[in-house]
Amino acid sequence: MQSIKEKLNPDMLPKHVAIIMDGNGRWAKSRGEERTYGHKHAIQAVRNAVNACNEIHIPFLTLYTFSTENWNRPQSEVNTLMTLISETLLLEAEEIFTKGLRMHVIGEIEKLPPLVRDQMLNLVDITKNNKRGNLVLALSYGSQREILNAVKKISEEVKNGKLEVEEIDEKIFENHLYTKDIPAVDLLIRTSGEVRISNFLLWQIAYAELQFLDIMWPDFGKEDFFKCIYDYQNKERRFGKTSEQLDQK
Repeated sequence: MQSIKEKLNPDMLPKHVAIIMDGNGRWAKSRGEERTYGHKHAIQAVRNAVNACNEIHIPFLTLYTFSTENWNRPQSEVNTLMTLISETLLLEAEEIFTKGLRMHVIGEIEKLPPLVRDQMLNLVDITKNNKRGNLVLALSYGSQREILNAVKKISEEVKNGKLEVEEIDEKIFENHLYTKDIPAVDLLIRTSGEVRISNFLLWQIAYAELQFLDIMWPDFGKEDFFKCIYDYQNKERRFGKTSEQLDQK
């Protein structure tokens, strides 16, 4: 029997997949454990997603790792998450480099603990020449804040005479986002059964296909990822056009 991976059309792969990794806490509670237990067991799911992307050569994978709103969680949970991120960066750094992945980070990274920030920026630097794929971590990230920051930067340029109002278009705006060198999202995946975007890449997902999975993030495997890609390839992406217009190409 042909596997899901073997059914994929290599000419129809998304360039950019983004994942809202949700359900760690509920996964842990269902096992009678604290929420932090779920976060610790989510690392394998991250590896599964990264390895699946690498195997079928998807150029960009963005993971919603820690949001601006997550700072409002109990301090003990925030501390555990920061420690876990630090430990994971140390453990996975060599593997990321060996796989030929280039690391990126988007968000208000100045708010991260100095150790986590320095580790992240170091990994960004040592992988900057890698070309096999791109792993983007959204850390202390909020899309509304990103958009507001872009507006402020553009306004400042107009105020200082560096930019005319008439020149502002989609491209100018995108060049002021954290993701200015990253393509728009083609496929957004969210685990845990929740059906919402949670302030994630609001501009970048304008024409993305959205898939909401019932499984919790710690249970996410490579086959789940390949199934998402297979479903994506069986969607008709019209970008505002009609099916008839697409058929005329």
